[in-house]
Parts: sequence; structure tokens; C-alpha cells
Amino acid sequence: MRTLDLKVLRDAVHLRGQLLAVAVLVACGVAVFVMLRSMYGYLRGSQEDYYAEYGFGEVFAHATRAPGPVAERLAGVSGVERLYVRIVRDVILDVPGLAEPATGRLVSLPDHDPPPLNRIHLRTGRRPDPGRRDEILASAAFAAANGLRLGDTFGAVINGRWQRLTVVGTALSPEFIYEISGLGTVFPDNRRFGALWMSRSAMATAFEMEGGFNDVVATLTDGASTREVEMEFDALLEPYGGSGSYARDRHLSHEFVNSEIEETQVTASFFPALFLVITAFLLHTNMLRLVRMERGQIGLMKAFGMDRATIGVHYLKLALIPVTLGAVVGVGLGIWLAFEMAGVYARFYQFPEVGFKLDPSVVAIGLGIAMLTGVAGAGAAVRSVIRLAPAVAMAPPSPPGFRAGLLDRGAVGRALSPVGHMIVRNVARGRWRSLSTAAGIALALGVLTALLSIYDAIDVIADLQFNHAYRDDVAVYFDAPQARTALDEVRRLPGVLEAEPIRVAAARLVSGPRERRVALLGLPPGGELRRIVDEDFRRFRPPVDGVMLARMLATRLQLNVGDSVRVEITEGTRPVADLVVAGIVDELMGGEVYLEAGTLYRLLGERGTVSGAWLRVDDAGRDALYATLKRMPGVASVVVKDVIVEGFENTIEESFTIALTFTLFLGGALVMAIVYNQARVALSERGRELASLRVLGFTRREVARMLLGEQGVLVAAALAPGLALGWAFVLIVLLRFDTEVFRMPAVRDPGTYVAAVGLVLAAAVLSAFLVRRRLDRIDLVAVLKTRE
Repeated sequence: MRTLDLKVLRDAVHLRGQLLAVAVLVACGVAVFVMLRSMYGYLRGSQEDYYAEYGFGEVFAHATRAPGPVAERLAGVSGVERLYVRIVRDVILDVPGLAEPATGRLVSLPDHDPPPLNRIHLRTGRRPDPGRRDEILASAAFAAANGLRLGDTFGAVINGRWQRLTVVGTALSPEFIYEISGLGTVFPDNRRFGALWMSRSAMATAFEMEGGFNDVVATLTDGASTREVEMEFDALLEPYGGSGSYARDRHLSHEFVNSEIEETQVTASFFPALFLVITAFLLHTNMLRLVRMERGQIGLMKAFGMDRATIGVHYLKLALIPVTLGAVVGVGLGIWLAFEMAGVYARFYQFPEVGFKLDPSVVAIGLGIAMLTGVAGAGAAVRSVIRLAPAVAMAPPSPPGFRAGLLDRGAVGRALSPVGHMIVRNVARGRWRSLSTAAGIALALGVLTALLSIYDAIDVIADLQFNHAYRDDVAVYFDAPQARTALDEVRRLPGVLEAEPIRVAAARLVSGPRERRVALLGLPPGGELRRIVDEDFRRFRPPVDGVMLARMLATRLQLNVGDSVRVEITEGTRPVADLVVAGIVDELMGGEVYLEAGTLYRLLGERGTVSGAWLRVDDAGRDALYATLKRMPGVASVVVKDVIVEGFENTIEESFTIALTFTLFLGGALVMAIVYNQARVALSERGRELASLRVLGFTRREVARMLLGEQGVLVAAALAPGLALGWAFVLIVLLRFDTEVFRMPAVRDPGTYVAAVGLVLAAAVLSAFLVRRRLDRIDLVAVLKTRE
């Protein structure tokens, strides 16, 4: 056995180039698996533990003001296990060092006991004293982003009165894992939005809510119907301005976190599988070639009595050398990447002080998958070794048959040089090998094209949303619908050049058994600061009769243009109407339902109320405008477009760039491994033939052209299918981002396709250079002495 083990090492050294390519692919596949699977486990485990320990609710509801006794009736609804009522209001903040107004979501805390649900995790400091209207807990992310320490103060407009708040502690809560306001943003901006907690008695006094509440959180008993509980809650809260209850899966923070977890789970399966399948293919090619070259040695070993299993294990060991090396390197790289990605996730998702811990089972599964890949790749070679009879093995293989092909007999064949004929014949002779090589290169090109296209999609989203759809500079939202005169007041604010009204109403769309909670957005006729624009940059006017839906929302409700949909408004007098779907638009961001402002006013039975205003602002007057808005009563939130754009770009740079850059590197490694491996296999199989040509007078350049020209033909043949495959991958990958509020467009940018092809060609040229060096150093005498 020791002799065979030495032979394994000798063969590994001889095949080091091909085996290194296999090891690189194994390392890439295992690294991606360990990283993404670890992130999936980290996010899912952290989320579930956090929800369980801190009592995250399962059903939520909001009202204008409900009296205390209603809470008892809500708690008595069948299926409710635990109920918690509280006060929640958005307020404008004046944070030191921040030019723009910030928004704080004030949440009441019981004066003495911890909340029964949606409990807080106190990170620093203490809880606010009961009755102290100036003491608050700030979310840890908001405090860190603004450099707030214990004892620091900032201003706030609370129920129309400006006052100073003091930070007495920082905290986290399961309802703010992904901390966003939901007003035109999909990425956290911890400097300008944060959760704040104040004692119940202090908030009740500040907002004149003594004995009342406006927010409900509930958990359910096992087997309870979420929909029935929602309907009961809606009926009980309707007289008090209830805006419609909703389940956990529609909670904003949970929805974003859950979406990321599901995407990570899918990606953790797709990309590692891709790399490991190609790894198995390369191993299969190398091991079969080695068996063909060592037929005589296999025959001698069997003739001298060595059993078939021992010989089969010998070749299996050789196949597992690069797999084991790649798996070990991949595990180390994957662990490092997992810790890096955990740091990125920690900046977006606010979990308690729970650091990332590696799950040993992920490493074990990664190593196991790699080993199975090695066994699968070497399986055909090992089977051929076992089945090969000694007499057949020691006899030279039958020479391949040759005959003139179509190219040889046609005009193309007559135009080809002798070298060209050899290239064409070798490609045609090994048609299955040529086809598999071209398929592997096409697959790698497809992956690169899809990944680069994600950058294009991001650029299109930014351009469409921030330059065509959202043409305002600042959006101001009131804490409640105001009379039309409020818009005139906003127009008179310093720096305002133009103002258009915002009217948003909460509603429920019902289509048969399907329903969705939505925001009805009434757009003014002729408005320019907020446009409806689809992914092809086509502008749509809001319908006068009926509603216009985003494509994904229409798909969820199974609605088409011309269908009727029931609109149940969940505020004010709660009118109900059946409206026609007048249009469907392929939007990229947002999930509003559009209609002309006059139509919305008629539904509401109002005469021109406004929820806020879109503003076009003079740059010179921005600071004065921000200063005024920071102390303006009735304002709940201010959204600055430049801030959203900056946050969008920073988020993309921080999260997407890390993942995509690494994956692009993997795509390049994939191309190099395939091209280099196949060229080395061809060199090994045809070494005697190429050496004979050298002896007959062919130059090194001509011999290299024969070998590398064959690889060039395969690369060229793979380009068109690879680009087509890349487009298919784009469509598949973008499905992951297809939600009701966010989707990515499928973009065909010629520059991207040129870049992907350029990367493939660069990898092919580098591989050719390495093979050419090997070819130039070939020992002609040694090669010619070998037996056919």
C-alpha cells in the first residue's frame, strides 16, 4: 500500500496544474456555502430567539384614539393569547449636528413593569422615570449614528409643543430589527430615523391620551385564525379610527428581515451547487484521461494479483487530494467571509448583543458535500478501473477512426491551413469533450453576465426613482390630514419654490378571497413633483375613474385591467367602493395604488385635505427651511431626497459590492479553471503527437497554435450561448428581488456583455499563457520514448 500511496503523490505532483484548478473551484464552492449557510443560520436563529425571548407580536393594529375599556374587549377576542396596548406617535427631532429634521417614533413603556410584548433590550443606561416628559430611551442604532451619549439632549416637537429630550439609555426591540420609517425608503437611515421610548404616563399627558391608547400588539393561541382575529380587531377599533390590523408577515421590519433570510437560503444552495457540479465535471475529465494513460500500469497491477478494490481506492485517493485541499481552504475562507458579512448585517439588522458564532454542522456539511463531489467526479474513472480486464488493459487502445468531415470537403476546408485542419479535426474527434468544455465556459460567462447586470439594474433604479419618479427635493408629512390652507403655509416657508399636495389614505383592496393593505395615493392633475413611471421610463397619468396598480400587487390580487376591485378605506368615515382597475404599471419601488386626487377626495367625502406636501427647494434656502420644519407643529416626518440617494448609494456600496465583488472573482476563477484544465488535458493527451510535430520541423509557435487554437475555438463557440444563458440567469436572479414594494429590472446593457466577454477572454488568455509555458518546456526525447 505504501508503494501505491507514493504513486498517488507522484501523480498529484505531475497533475498539479489540473488538480489545483479543481481545488480552486472546490474552495470557491465550499466558501460560498459556508458563508451563506452560516448567514442564513445566523439571521434565522437570531430572529427566532429574539422574537421568543422578547415577545414579538403576531397581530398589530393602530387607531386614532381608543378608550381603555376597549382593550378588555380586544383581549377577549377568541384566539388572543396576550394583548398589549400602548401609545405610538411619530415626532420631528432636532438632533445636534444634523442639518435636516430627523423623525423619532415615540413608543410608550409601562411606568414600572416591562412590556408584556415587544419588550425592549436595554443596552445602556436605565429606563425613563415615570412621568418625566423629558426622559427617553433611544434606539442603539440611532444613538450611535448621531453620537448621542447618556445625558445628551435634543429637541422634539411633541403634540405641537417644542421641548428638549434627554437620553437616559439606549435599547433595542424586536419590532425595530430593520429600522426604517416606511415613508419612501427601503434602506435604514439611522441618523434621521430612530425609535424612542418614553414612560406611558409621560406620553399620555403629552399627547392627551390619558386612559386611552392608539396601538395594539397581540399574540395568538396555537391554531388560532389570524384572519378572524384581524377582522374582530377591525370591527372593535373601527369607531375609534382604526386603520386596519395586520399579521406579523406584513410587519415592515419582519418583512424585510424575512425576505433577506429567504434570499440567503436560496443563494446558499444555487451558487455552491454550480461550482461543485463543474468541479465534478473537471475531476471526471482528469481521472478518465489518467486511467486511459495508465492502462498498462493498471493491467500490470491486476496481473500481479492486486485486487480491483485496492486499485479503485488508489485512484479515488488521487481525486480526493485536490478536493480535500480545496475544502479545507474553502472552509477557512468561508468562515472569514461569514464574520465579515455578519459585521455588515449588524449595521442593518439590530439584534441584541449576540455575536456571530460558527455552527460546526455547517462546516461538516460543507466538507461532506465536497467529499461527495470528489467521489462523484471520480466515480466513472474508478468504475472503468474496476471493470478493466488485465489483458485488455495491457494492450494499447484501438486508434481512433478518422474520416473527412463536411468542413474538409467544402470550400472552408480548402481554405484552411494544415494547422486549421488539425484544430477542426481535434474538436470534431472529441465532440463530447468539446461540447462539455464549451458548455462549462458558457455557464461561467452566463454567471458573470448575470452578476454584472445586477449593477446595471441598480443604476436604472437610482436613475428612474430619483430623477424621473421622485422629482421633489423634500417631502413633508403631517401627523394627521390637514385642511388645504396647510399647503399654503408650506408654500410660504423659506426656500420653497414649488409645493404640490400629498394625499394618502390607508385602505384594503379586496379581490375575491385575496386582499392587501395598501396606501391610496391621490396625485394632483398636472403634478410634476411626483410621477408614475414604469421600468421603461414611460410616464403614466393618474386615472380619473378607477385605480392604477403596480404589477406585482395586481399579480398578488389576480387582477387585470378592466377588472373591478373593492376598496375599503380604513380611516375617517371608512367608505367602501368598487373601482375599476384602469391601469397596471411596472414600477420598481413603491407599492402605492394611484388615482387622481379628485377621485380620492370623492371617496373620502372630503374637500381638498392634504397629508403633506412635495417641495422643490432653493439650495440657498435649505438650511432655513430645515430649521423652520424642526419646530413646526403638526409635522410628523420630513424626507429629504438627497439623503435617500446618499443612503441608497452607501447601502449598495457596503452590502452589494462586497458580495458581488467576491462572486465576480468566483466567476473569473470558474472560467480560468475550465479553460486551463481542458488545455492541460489536451496537452497531456497529445503530448507525443505535438512532440512528433516539433521533430518534423514545426515551430513552437505553430505547435502552440494547434493546441491553443483548439481552446480558442471552444471559447469562441461558447460566447453566444453564454450570453444567452446570462440573460436567463438575470431573469432567475431578479425573481429573488420581486416583491410588492421593490423589484429589480432586467437590463440589457451592451457594455455589460462586452465586459463579461472581456473577462472570459482575459481568463482564457491567461490560461493560454500558462499552458504555452508548459508546452515550451516539454521534453521532446522523454515524450517520444513513451509508448502509445
